[in-house]
Amino acid sequence: MLAKRIIPCLDVQDGRVVKGTKFENIKDVGDPVELAKRYSELGADEVVLYDITASYEERNIFLEIVEQVGEQVHIPFTVGGGIRTVEDFRSVLNAGADKISINSAAVANPDLINQAAQKFGSQCVVLSIDAKEIDGEFRVFVKGGREDTGMNLIDWAKEGEDRGAGEIVLNAINTDGVKEGYDNQTLRLLGEQVSIPIVASGGAGSMEHFRDVFVEGKADAALAASVFHFNEIEIASLKQYLVEHQIPIRQG
Repeated sequence: MLAKRIIPCLDVQDGRVVKGTKFENIKDVGDPVELAKRYSELGADEVVLYDITASYEERNIFLEIVEQVGEQVHIPFTVGGGIRTVEDFRSVLNAGADKISINSAAVANPDLINQAAQKFGSQCVVLSIDAKEIDGEFRVFVKGGREDTGMNLIDWAKEGEDRGAGEIVLNAINTDGVKEGYDNQTLRLLGEQVSIPIVASGGAGSMEHFRDVFVEGKADAALAASVFHFNEIEIASLKQYLVEHQIPIRQG
């Protein structure tokens, strides 16, 4: 079994890392470059940076921050937000990112997945999906969780894989920032429908939640923000806990 990955997530707004609950009630957390460097040193397997308002504000992504993070961290990092074209992919990868996460842009132009995968390889293309349960069905949202596309989560994930995405991040809006656990049922269902790795996002509040998302949710990686930003869980302690529960983890 492949080692599971622990991934701190940095939501960036106006050059600062922020965190909210269910995509609302945003609070300032700190400097993205300093935080990314700290997580790299503390044993995170990867780091994700999301420019959370770039798509909504229809502006380009923060290349200067990407370059600075690339100089400071020694682990893979993914960048998302404001990526709309293959040239955007090229710019962000050249700035130092290892993977590019696309969400709203992929919904608006699904061919972007194909084009980016063909140009840079599927390993660089991460399809991030913001999903929320509406009347018993998980639907895809865009524009930072503001807009319901009406698309079905599973259908869109399968199409993303077929088009060349190398990984899927499931952002469960219902559980985001609530700290009551990941949506393991939906993660497991999604994992039964696609063959590429799935990263769980939204809901981590304890070490047990990480164990559960790997055991019950069958996720390949777990992304979290609040518990790391506010020092509620230390990455080294979390990894030790997971090892004690027979979950394969990358050791630093």
